[in-house]
Amino acid sequence: MDGLVFRIVRSYISKQVDESGDASRHLLAWYNGVVEVITKNRDILGGTPVFRGTRVPIQTLFDYLEGGETLEEFLTGFPTVSRESAVAALEEAKELLLSRP
Repeated sequence: MDGLVFRIVRSYISKQVDESGDASRHLLAWYNGVVEVITKNRDILGGTPVFRGTRVPIQTLFDYLEGGETLEEFLTGFPTVSRESAVAALEEAKELLLSRP
């Protein structure tokens, strides 16, 4: 699954940068830090990592993308998750995968 998630994240980020011609807003979302985006609390969904301020599991974003859905479809289905939060989560996943030996 790691390879698939990596390909999804790489494809998404590359597409966004190519379309906008500017990576700055994506880098800004990353710079704001995943600590501000993802939270784990045993009182919220038994400690499942969720987007901060929501009950939406991070895994749901990956499931949508793995299933061929777009980020737009995910955001429409989960309006409590901001685009910036979703992009920051994707950036964190990318960084984690790229840092692996």
